[in-house]
Amino acid sequence: MGLVVDTFVLGPARENCHVVRTGTDATEAVVVDPGDDAAQLRVELAQLGAGCAGILVTHCHWDHLGAVADLAEASGAPVYMAREEAPVLEAADEFYGALGVHIRPYVPDELLDGGERFELAGIEFETLPVPGHSPAHLAYLADGCLFSGDVLFAGGIGRVDLPGGSWDTLVGSIRRLMDTLPPDTVVYPGHGPQTTLGAELARNPFLEELRAS
Repeated sequence: MGLVVDTFVLGPARENCHVVRTGTDATEAVVVDPGDDAAQLRVELAQLGAGCAGILVTHCHWDHLGAVADLAEASGAPVYMAREEAPVLEAADEFYGALGVHIRPYVPDELLDGGERFELAGIEFETLPVPGHSPAHLAYLADGCLFSGDVLFAGGIGRVDLPGGSWDTLVGSIRRLMDTLPPDTVVYPGHGPQTTLGAELARNPFLEELRAS
C-alpha cells in the first residue's frame, strides 16, 4: 500500500499543505509546506491521530512559510529547508514585511543542498533540486510521490517573475524530473489538484518545448 496524503488548502494564497503518512493508522506524519494556520493543522493532525515528525519546506516564498515556526515549536518537529533559502525564514520580516505579510522567523534544523536521503515517520525521502521558481527550490520524492512545491502544477508551472526566478532554469528542472522519474509519479503541487508527470508532459500547455525535444 502506498503513502496516505491529506492535503489542506491554507491561507489567502490557497496554498496546499500536505500531511504524509505510511497509512491511516500511522501515529506520525510529515508535514510539507505548512503555509498558514498552525492551529488548524494541529487540530487536523490530532483528528488523524498523528504527531508531526518533521516539517519539509519546498521553498522560501511567504505562502509556504507562514505556519512553520508555530508548528515546529508546538510539535518539536525538525524543519528541513534549502540551505540557500533558509535566511529568508530566519529573517522573514526583512523580506516580506514591506508587503504587509508577517511571518514568525525560525532557524531550520536541517539545511539541504539537494540529493539528500533521510527517513521521517517511517518514510524515505529524497531531496531533488528544482530551481527556477525560486533560486534553491527543492522537491521531495517518496514512494512514487513528488511534493513539487511551485515548480509544476496541473496544467501550469511556477511563475518566474519573482526574485531569483528564471524560465530557462525552471524548464531545465522540469525536464530533469521528466527524464529521471517514471511518468506515473504522482505530483502533489503547492497549489491546485494533484496530477502525474506523464499527464503534464502530455498536456501541459507550458511544456510544448519539452514535448518537441
